[in-house]
Amino acid sequence: MALSTDRDKGAHLLRRFGLGASEAELDYYLKDGLSGAIDRLLDYEHTDEGFSVEIERFANNKNGTLKPQQVGAWWTLRMMATQRPLQEKMSLFWHDHFATSGEKVQSGPLMFGQNEAIRANATGNFRTLLAEVSKDPAMLFWLDNQYNVKGKPNENFAREVMELFTLGIGNYTEKDIQEGARAFTGWSIGRRNGKEVDPTKGLKGGNSQFIVRQNLHDDGEKTFLGISGTLTGDDVLNHLCDMPRTAEYLTWKIWTWFAYENPEPALVSRLASKFREGNLEIKALLRAIMTSPEFYSPKADRTVYKCPVDFTISTLRQLGVAQAMANTLDADGENIRGRIQPIQAAYASMKSMGMQLLYPPDVSGWEGGANWITSATMMERIGWSARLFGLAKTGAQLKFPAYGLFTGDSTPLGVAKKLVSIFDAPIPSYKLPKLVEAAQLASSGRVTQQNANSTAAAVTKLIFAAPEFQLM
Repeated sequence: MALSTDRDKGAHLLRRFGLGASEAELDYYLKDGLSGAIDRLLDYEHTDEGFSVEIERFANNKNGTLKPQQVGAWWTLRMMATQRPLQEKMSLFWHDHFATSGEKVQSGPLMFGQNEAIRANATGNFRTLLAEVSKDPAMLFWLDNQYNVKGKPNENFAREVMELFTLGIGNYTEKDIQEGARAFTGWSIGRRNGKEVDPTKGLKGGNSQFIVRQNLHDDGEKTFLGISGTLTGDDVLNHLCDMPRTAEYLTWKIWTWFAYENPEPALVSRLASKFREGNLEIKALLRAIMTSPEFYSPKADRTVYKCPVDFTISTLRQLGVAQAMANTLDADGENIRGRIQPIQAAYASMKSMGMQLLYPPDVSGWEGGANWITSATMMERIGWSARLFGLAKTGAQLKFPAYGLFTGDSTPLGVAKKLVSIFDAPIPSYKLPKLVEAAQLASSGRVTQQNANSTAAAVTKLIFAAPEFQLM
């Protein structure tokens, strides 16, 4: 059955393109109907992000160093607190698309720089985004382009820019890889003070920038995907963006991530045409998807597996943790990581669920889909309930005060219904008695301040374990 009401469609929209939504957030987005919700989500530049924590607050207090893991924790906090959920959700998508790992880069400032470049262009023009990421020092180092020199081209970046970033596998030849690599020769990494970097010594600190070593660039004649000339890296990137296949590949991938797998070819073609006509403006493609009837069809409703970000960050936002944290974000004091448990809990749990931010498994990113669900990751998803309400035996946890959630109805039935509603859980009615039974056993029939958290954890454990809850 297709989603019919604006509220159902709005909740679906925010599950996919936002970071979940509390009941109050859903009311805010839908105050002018579904079209108004789409406008608010897309035109986030008009909304104060509500986040002003500088990355330096996550650096080591003793020596000021910054590791990629600390950048990942900072990003976790940003996703929890932001009032621009689409910007962060699209940043996550592009992080997976342009998968770069701190495992090799090992520089927090460089990973932070790439994260910021992606965020700044997350819903802008893909041509600009591709150029920015291609010249990003972390990307250049990740795909070894600092070793790509005239007479001895390194083909790593030239291959991935076609296979993963633009055309998709099977739409180019080995010759195109070779010629493309020649175009990217000389693209490397330098210091902002003008000094060059010795690529054999790796990268330390955030003082790096893109440079072209003209003496190492092959300025000879090249033929690449049907065009010839003394092509540069910029020429190659622009040609890739001009090719219809790039719009089709990106449309397919974005639709698969946000709507459903195996989209109909006619649908992809229709949306890709709009994407091309709009000169690869990402926001135009997103609007076309958000307003398409297929996006609200039964094939789209509750059919996408939640990635660990969708599982953890959304539940925190649904509990209103983001708003509570917003009041403390600007507080003076020591390292912010030591003061706010939700960041540590969410970052660690996402890692255990198979998604450590800034550490994708390889150049193709995370596999996603049903691959998110294994016996090990399900245990962590179920265990997230204990971390939320402060009952985990080890590790960081939130200790959210649950009693205030149930002031309207503190009966076992009221507790069960309230938690199902808060977490936007599609629990079938025939399963509700099991939730009520769990609340009854945990509270002895009466929810109090003393047992509210254990009662909430007992019910939430069953919700988080439900097969239906793994989908959004």
